[in-house]
This record gives sequence, C-alpha cells and structure tokens, in this order.
Amino acid sequence: MEILEAIFLGIIQGLAEFLPISSSGHLIIIPKIFGMQDQGLAFDVALHVGTLMAILIYFWNDWKKIFSESYFLKQLEKIFVDRKRELFDAEKIKKDKLFIIIIATIPGVLAGLFLEDYAESIFRNPLSVGLALFVGAMFLFIVDKKGKKNLEEKNITLKIGMIIGLFQALAIIPGMSRSGITITAALLLGLDRAASARFSFLLATPIILGAAVKEYPAFMASLDASLLAGVLSAFISGYFAIKYMLRYLEKRSYDIFVIYRILLSLAVFSLFA
Repeated sequence: MEILEAIFLGIIQGLAEFLPISSSGHLIIIPKIFGMQDQGLAFDVALHVGTLMAILIYFWNDWKKIFSESYFLKQLEKIFVDRKRELFDAEKIKKDKLFIIIIATIPGVLAGLFLEDYAESIFRNPLSVGLALFVGAMFLFIVDKKGKKNLEEKNITLKIGMIIGLFQALAIIPGMSRSGITITAALLLGLDRAASARFSFLLATPIILGAAVKEYPAFMASLDASLLAGVLSAFISGYFAIKYMLRYLEKRSYDIFVIYRILLSLAVFSLFA
C-alpha cells in the first residue's frame, strides 16, 4: 500500500471511529470507490492502534482516576495481595466505573470471538454497510429527539453499562458504528449527549486494545512505513475528533451525523446496487 493511501485511510479511521459514522464501514467503502485494494481486517485493526493511542492520551487523567478510585481493584488487592477474605459490597460495585466498563465490554468481546469470520467475509460488503448506515442513522435520529437526556456520566450504573455493552456487540457489523450504536443506547437510557459520547469513548478502549493485542502478530508481520504512517494519521485525526466532538455536543444535536449517514448510504446503494 502506498504511504499516501495509508495516511488517507488513517485519517478516515481516526475521524470515523469517534464520530458516529462507522470507521469499519468507511474502510470498506472508500477503497472500493477510489479503486484501492481491500486492505483487510488486519490493516483495519492496525489503524485502531492509532485511535487507541488517541483515546489513552486524551482520557489519560480520566483513566488514572478510574483506576485509583476503583472499589473493585481495591477489593481484589485485599483478596490476592493482603490475603484477606473480603466480601464485595453490592451497592459500591454497581457504581464502580472500572467494573462497569469491564462488564460492558464482555458482549463486544464475545461478538468479536464468534462472529469474526462473518466480519471478514459476509459483512465486508458495500450493500450491507449501506443498510447498516441507514438503519443506524434512523435509530440515532429517533433516540436523540425522544431521549430524556437528564442523566450525567456520574449517573451511569452497572445496569446502564451492561445494556450499552449489549448494544456495542452490534458494532461487529460494519456500517453500524461502534460509537454510533453505543451513543444511541446511552441516549435511549437517558444520558445527555456529552455523557453518552464520553462513556462511548471510554468503553472503546478495552475493545480496541483487545483487538490490537489479538492481531499483534499480523500487525508485526506487515509492519512497514505505510502502516506506520496510517497509524500516526489515525492517532492525530482521532485525537482531534474526540476533542471537537465533545465540544460540539455541548450545544448541538447529532443531526449532522444522521444526515451524513443517510446521504452516504444512498450513495452506496446507487453505486453498488
């Protein structure tokens, strides 16, 4: 792959990963429109390394706080390090953000393990991407308009996290958008727009990290200047996508992303039907 192509796809990945427009869908559609060779799932995962760096750096202080304040980790330390028989307080663990994120990640992990073959074959089809873009847009539009949006990030409970995690499993379908479907679920459950996006980004971290670790051998085998350029461009575009997305949502709705998804889905149907 040419370096310029890798940089271009990296920018697309970084932007589309955090905007609710589907990075995996774009990495399938864009190469076909411009006549590029399908880079495959391994390259997609490599670009996710760039977006993982963006999340970790942008939310570094948040993650430090999440780990330092985790009741779940403190109890595990007492059990395994101090050798004390400690019982978990059900009410405290239900509000532990680290534990919530861990539990919410499980459905996505299971979907990746059992549906990866479909993700690499059947789902990597422009028409299925177009359909997922359209369906996801409609769902996001309705929920954004009808959702109560009266809960903040601190109000996220284990139950809310688990439901959002179940929705995240649908992100195995390219075009559905991981951030799009988790933001939609969060809005449906009453979170405000900014809180929905922030939790979606935090929830992306273990999923992307797990995918990167799983595909590490393939990543190292194909490591070259083009791949590194793609990872770097994904990191830079991803970082600014997070930053300005959160600012945008403080005062605005998701309408612009809904419109974009619908227009893109119609373009895909017209080009590939």
